[in-house]
Amino acid sequence: MMRLKALSQPWEGTVTGADQTRMARCADEWGYDMIAIPEHFIIPNEHLELSGPHYLQSTVAQAYLAGATQNIRLNSCITVLPLQHPVVMAKALATADWMSSGRMMVTFGVGWLQSEFELLGVPFRERGRIADEYLAAIKELWTSDDPSFSGKYVSFENVGFEPKPVQKPHLPIWIGGDADAALRRAAKYASGWWCFLTPPEQIAERIDFIKSQDGYDGRPFDVVHGLGTNRVGEGHVVQKDPHARPGMSEAEIVDRLNWLGAQGVTVSSVPTPPVSGVEEYLDYTQWVIETIKPQLD
Repeated sequence: MMRLKALSQPWEGTVTGADQTRMARCADEWGYDMIAIPEHFIIPNEHLELSGPHYLQSTVAQAYLAGATQNIRLNSCITVLPLQHPVVMAKALATADWMSSGRMMVTFGVGWLQSEFELLGVPFRERGRIADEYLAAIKELWTSDDPSFSGKYVSFENVGFEPKPVQKPHLPIWIGGDADAALRRAAKYASGWWCFLTPPEQIAERIDFIKSQDGYDGRPFDVVHGLGTNRVGEGHVVQKDPHARPGMSEAEIVDRLNWLGAQGVTVSSVPTPPVSGVEEYLDYTQWVIETIKPQLD
């Protein structure tokens, strides 16, 4: 789904849509909880070495994979909200949730790649304010029988909007990012936080920060931190992390995941060791779900 220098192996560049469909069906059959889709729209040449050129439009890919599976939930990591019109975004996600009988999720972020914003004509320095307004407008469309909204960036009234999401009050919204503003956004609008640059040792205190905000009302709250996350630094730079290396032993993986759970992490993933292609990748992911997951606290 992406070819980051910090994470990808050479064979991943040859993966096809048919391969991805097969992987998703295996994940669904084996009992994985979620597939998450990365997103960028366009990558300037100066970022290609670290970021790569290959990204999907998250909502389109989520909807496709929902149609190819039966039970697994489909999320994004992340959907760059300020680059998309909120009415169109709300419609796309509500449509996919309705068609999939309630298996959609979304992780919204404000984005970090300034030149991508410039290419799409969106003011980069206003992206946080844009995202907050878009989130409020989307929730209004999803939950109100007579939706209306008036803001600087989007306004509507005297409109109808269906289908509503199957999930109530709406499909789960998570927020990605590490700055205080992102965490305050998560407290106000979301039921989950996807951290990227936060050191694992600081996750617990950052969760406390979220739950101390006026916008947090005690609702159930997920926290995502993949084992390989800290191999990717700001701007997708490559970083070394002894606790995130691919090919850890069974005991090391279990210990690290249980430690993350004690910090408040509820969703994680395991980095793939060097493999030769799709078949070995599937063998490893089947081993993870059958051997590792039953040992987690």
